[in-house]
Amino acid sequence: MLSRFPLVLFICLISSFLWAQPLSKKAIKKLPACDAANDLLSAHQPREDPYKGMRMRSFYLYMRDSTALAIDLYLPKNIKAGDRLPTIVRQTRYWRRPQLRFPFSLFSKGLLGRTGKMVERFLDEGYAIVNVDVRGSGASFGQRLHPWSPEEQADGAEILDWIVAQPWSNGQIGSLGVSYGGTAAEFLAIQQHPNLKAVALMFSLYDVYADNAFPGGIHNRWFTSNWGDANALMDANELPPNAEAYKWLIKGVAPVRKKKKQLGRAVSSHEENKNVHEGALEVDFRDDRPRQGAGRKVDYFSPHHYIDALRASGVAVYSYSGWQDGAYAEAAIKRHLDLGAGAHKLMLGPWEHGGAYNISPYCPSLAKFDHAGELLKFFDYHLKGQKNALVQEAPIHYYSIGAERWRAAQTWPPAAVVWDSLFLSDAGLQSSFAPLSEQKIVADHQFGTGEVNRWTAVNGKVKSPYTYADWAQRSASLLHFDGPLLESPLEIVGESKLQLQLQSTEDLADIYVYLSELKADGSLHYITEGQLRASHRPKTAWQSSHLRKDAQAVVAQQWLELRLQLLPVAWQLQKGSRLRLSLASSDKDIFEGAYTDKEYDLLFRSIQEARSFLLLPVYQE
Repeated sequence: MLSRFPLVLFICLISSFLWAQPLSKKAIKKLPACDAANDLLSAHQPREDPYKGMRMRSFYLYMRDSTALAIDLYLPKNIKAGDRLPTIVRQTRYWRRPQLRFPFSLFSKGLLGRTGKMVERFLDEGYAIVNVDVRGSGASFGQRLHPWSPEEQADGAEILDWIVAQPWSNGQIGSLGVSYGGTAAEFLAIQQHPNLKAVALMFSLYDVYADNAFPGGIHNRWFTSNWGDANALMDANELPPNAEAYKWLIKGVAPVRKKKKQLGRAVSSHEENKNVHEGALEVDFRDDRPRQGAGRKVDYFSPHHYIDALRASGVAVYSYSGWQDGAYAEAAIKRHLDLGAGAHKLMLGPWEHGGAYNISPYCPSLAKFDHAGELLKFFDYHLKGQKNALVQEAPIHYYSIGAERWRAAQTWPPAAVVWDSLFLSDAGLQSSFAPLSEQKIVADHQFGTGEVNRWTAVNGKVKSPYTYADWAQRSASLLHFDGPLLESPLEIVGESKLQLQLQSTEDLADIYVYLSELKADGSLHYITEGQLRASHRPKTAWQSSHLRKDAQAVVAQQWLELRLQLLPVAWQLQKGSRLRLSLASSDKDIFEGAYTDKEYDLLFRSIQEARSFLLLPVYQE
């Protein structure tokens, strides 16, 4: 049975983080798993009298403006008259459920593999599930001018009103989702509906600009282009490129039962949907207003812009991500810190976007972490009032790659973290200052991180735990600074920071920074990265506002001081290894470079009065 589709085909309640890629599943299954957290997190305690089986009903629910949304309602099969259940809502723009071709439709209505098991598990535990094609997508009617529009957000609140009025509802509602669906759940919480008590925001962005479309102020063209194209195909009820191999199985989106003739009309209503990539091409700074579509600034549909409303909602938030989940681990951390005090949780695992794989090079495997159990424990506490172990557990849990263990923390970065300085010098990275004579990156701009990396993971390209498998060969041409041979393990936990003295031969510059572990045997493990367009560099802090008013010009042949923060990670380098810092001026496979019409060389230096250095967050037990 097919058990994992490409990421863009989220089917039903939980999506790709529970699916397995069929291509390498048999081989990967034999690998030992390290990401189970049985020694740190308590297991979910199932009901003593579980419900068994399910019944599903699909229908159209009409919104205030008469737009019809396609809904799938799942209830336990043996629910009794008078039973009142808490409800889990999931809103998606990736088809709430696929329509399977004959004869496969005889054996399943679209709940396959781990996804089907996840739904069954929630139903057995006494939850109702409401699965929605959001406005302008799937089998729903309407148009989409941009993601997470005010109309879509208002639809979510209306759906909750409908749920509360149902005879099977106890009025306690939670919401969850992966990627787009996670952000939809976050906007649902921002609506401050009194019956919404808890949301699990999994592998989802927080700041649209910085977390996805423009990390470091540089256009993530690979994602916006591929995402825009895939969405356009799905909105036309066609399989996107990542799913073409499954045409023998999937016909398209599942129509609403007894309303099959309306599917064509619903799909036709999507013809005016706008492509996000076209808008991204007209943006540089976060406050730029694109001319196409609704012409709205990116913060207009970015959850971070509404943090005050999220805090005021009183909703418990579980921020959930992985270390190679694009920039979404940073998104989860920023959200958790911005929320402040409350019943909020943060989970950071050794996962790609979706959490199907443990991407640690020390233990690559299918993820064995009990995602479903952890989520059930969270919702049981907040929707059922069960005083389970959740309340005794730390608010933050993260997995340290290399150490191959889970850790708990009360704060981020953890209290055990201290800052260590390493200076860029002619001899590499040194703990005390030494000068760095001018080093150059020549303008060939041919370096790229390939097709299997943290950024392509967000659009479903990672289909095994072996990410950055060719990193040693791929990064060999970069400018490197190696640290000293480690006499004992070194554990990095948090966001490393880099200050550079930089000069460009032209009036533009992009900088890409990579940390790697150089092993004693010569192998190289990618750890993390950061990037920054020099005109976006912050004046004093480590993170840019990315506002046009704060822009700083790059003047050719003049030295400038650039500060940037790398994406977070928890990674223990082994005894006998070295830390490697690598610098590049491009990632041609992912980002739209600043060299569209002219190329440039970059020079680096470190002198007594203008130092270049790396700040490492070092974990000390």
